[in-house]
Amino acid sequence: MTAEGFLEGRRLQMARGVLLQCIMGGYPAARFYGSDDGDLALVAEPSMIHPLPWSDEPRALAICDADELSGESSNLSTRGQLKKVIARYAARGLAPVVATELEFFVFAPNTDPTQPFRPPVGFDGRREDGQSAFSVSSNNGLRPFFSEVYKCMAALGLPRDTFMHEMGVSQFEINLLHGDPLLLADQTFLFKHLLKEVALKHGLTVVCMAKPLAHTPGSSMHIHQSLVDIATGKNVFSDDSGQPTAMFRHFIGGQQAGMADFTALFAPNVNSYQRLCHPYASPNNACWSHDNRAAGLRIPASSPVARRVENRLPGADANPYLAIAASLAAGLHGIEHELEPTEAIQGEFEVPDNLALPCTLHAALERLKRSQLARELFGEEFIEGYIASKTMELTSFFDEITPWERRVLAAQA
Repeated sequence: MTAEGFLEGRRLQMARGVLLQCIMGGYPAARFYGSDDGDLALVAEPSMIHPLPWSDEPRALAICDADELSGESSNLSTRGQLKKVIARYAARGLAPVVATELEFFVFAPNTDPTQPFRPPVGFDGRREDGQSAFSVSSNNGLRPFFSEVYKCMAALGLPRDTFMHEMGVSQFEINLLHGDPLLLADQTFLFKHLLKEVALKHGLTVVCMAKPLAHTPGSSMHIHQSLVDIATGKNVFSDDSGQPTAMFRHFIGGQQAGMADFTALFAPNVNSYQRLCHPYASPNNACWSHDNRAAGLRIPASSPVARRVENRLPGADANPYLAIAASLAAGLHGIEHELEPTEAIQGEFEVPDNLALPCTLHAALERLKRSQLARELFGEEFIEGYIASKTMELTSFFDEITPWERRVLAAQA
C-alpha cells in the first residue's frame, strides 16, 4: 500500500480465505471461510508500524488485526484469538506475562532443495563442523550479519536479553525479554521476518524449520509463562511466603490437559515431528518437572517472584500468536476448572501413556479433530478451518516420494 493511502486512512481489505491459505499457496474448500469469500478489514496496530531499517528504499511494515467488516475480530485470525485469551484473563483480574526463546539456523544459500543445508564459509575458509556450541569464537564469518541484526532490532524497538550459539551446526538462539503476550507475539514475528530479510542482504539463508538437519538438535520456540494480579502486580504463582500457590498447580494441570489436543497448534508442520521424534531436549510429553529439560513443562530454577512455567513443546516453526494463545488458554482452562497436575518427575523417566503426545502431524490432526476442548476455546470455525488447511499440506507431503524411500526401498523384493 502506498504511504499516502495509508496515512489518509484508506481501508485495506483482504479476502477472508487468505487466513486459511496453506503453505503451498492453495486454499481449502470455501465452506471453511464462508462460501462468498467476502472481505476482511486489515486494521493496523498503531504501536506496530515500523520503517524497515534493512530496506534500501523507504518501506514500512504495519502489523494488523484482521477484523470482519462489521467490526469484530475474525475468528480465523490467530492474533485475534490471542487477544481473546488475554481478555478472558483480564476478566479474572489477571494478566499473563510471557517470554519466547527462539532458535534458528544460519546457512549458506541452498539452491537445490534435494541437497542438505550447509553452514556458511567462515573467516578461516572452512565451514563450521559442530564444535561451537556456546562458544565465544566468531570465526564463522557471521559478525557482519549479526551486527546488522542487532542494529535493526534496536531500530524496531525489539529488546533482546541474551543471544548465543546453540547446540546445532550454525544454530543460534535469542531470548526476548518477558512482557505482554500480544507484544511478545508481535516481537517474535517481527524478529523472524527481520532475520530472513537481513540474511538475504548478506548472502545467507536463515531457516526456522523445526528440524532442518539430520543428526542435529532441532529448533524450538519455548514459551515462558507467569501470571500477575492486575491490581497488585504480584506473581500469583507464589504466595506471600514464596511458596507455589494453588493457581500455579491449576495452571500446570490445564497445560497438561491441553497439550495433546493442541499438539497440532504447537507443531504445525510435517517437519515439526522430526524434532519431536528424536527428543534430545525436545520433549514430546506432557510431564512437568522442576528444572528437567526432558519434561514438556519445565519449571526453571528461579526466585518466587519469577516463578513461571516453560512450555517446551513449540518449535521455531510455530505461529507465535497461535502457540502463545493455545498455551495460555490451556492454563486458564486449568484455573477455571481447578485441575490438579500429576506428580512432578525428576531424573530419567518413562513417559506414562496418558502424558504421551502425538508424534506425527496426521496423529496430531486426528487428536485435534476429536477435541471438544479446542472447539470450546477457539471456536468451531477456527478449528475446522485450521484442520482443513493443514490436511492439504499433509496430503501434498504424501504426494512426494523422498530420497530415503528411493535409496532404501527400491532394491526390496
